[in-house]
Amino acid sequence: MLGLPRGAEWIIILVIVILLFGPGRIGKIAGEIGKSIKSFREGLGGKDENAAETTEEEKK
Repeated sequence: MLGLPRGAEWIIILVIVILLFGPGRIGKIAGEIGKSIKSFREGLGGKDENAAETTEEEKK
């Protein structure tokens, strides 16, 4: 039966990923993912500057 990996399986997966990409590149990928998630959350929260300017212009 297929299921989620457990203890030793995660370690094997981690070793394979490090061998494929290298530790430096993994850090860059993680940073890019973090920036993307932050940007996505700001977009959902309505912190878009262009949207605020548009609503102010529509009021006039």
